Amino acid sequence: MLDWLLTPIDPSRAHEVGFAVSWHARLMTVAWGILAPSAVVAARYLKIVPGQDWPKELDKKTWWHCHWMGQSLAYALSLIGLGLILGGGASAGINAVLHQWFGYSVLTLATAQVLLGVFRGSKGGPTARAADGSLKGDHYDMTPWRLKFEMLHRIFGYAALLVGGVAIVSGLWAANAPRWMWIVIVNWWVALLILSAILQHRGHAFDTYQAIWGPDPNLPGNRIPKTGWGTRRADRPIKPSPQKGAD
Repeated sequence: MLDWLLTPIDPSRAHEVGFAVSWHARLMTVAWGILAPSAVVAARYLKIVPGQDWPKELDKKTWWHCHWMGQSLAYALSLIGLGLILGGGASAGINAVLHQWFGYSVLTLATAQVLLGVFRGSKGGPTARAADGSLKGDHYDMTPWRLKFEMLHRIFGYAALLVGGVAIVSGLWAANAPRWMWIVIVNWWVALLILSAILQHRGHAFDTYQAIWGPDPNLPGNRIPKTGWGTRRADRPIKPSPQKGAD
């Protein structure tokens, strides 16, 4: 069994890679096979965490910390991986060329995400007031720019995950990676998909705006249709539970 796991996926080709290629592959696989998809799952399903007394307790930042730290680390590892391969470790052949195109595509999408994040606009609301003391903010008011940002952020994000997955598979094939590498990464992806399906079914894909500011229908963001696909929103304020001993 061990010999079978250590055998390259294509026995007719050798699995021979140098230092630069091997570490490029490791860093990119960690970045786009593990960190990036995990950060997306956290952003989608940890808006309201177990034990949080929502809507009394708002703006729990667990999802935000997991998302931006995971994606920032993935981007940093990608740049290091790119530097390794630009240093002369790239190989020739149609498989390698396709892998390079997929890799550059995912880095372009990732860079676009970074720029979008920098220019996403102001937050606003009670905890991030404007300079004049008002609640105004691109996110709080759901301005046209904020709506465009959210749309592009989702499109580029999911596209990067898809292209990143294809880049990993094409890289494993180009390097003729051992079977155990294929098994580990595919099982990880399957586990994330199963977890996502379970959390989606249980209604954990909560609307970002309401997770931050609550379900009050008078809030600017609650007066427009929710953004994102398959997200959950409370259509009206949730009445507090009656206190014990109350008449």
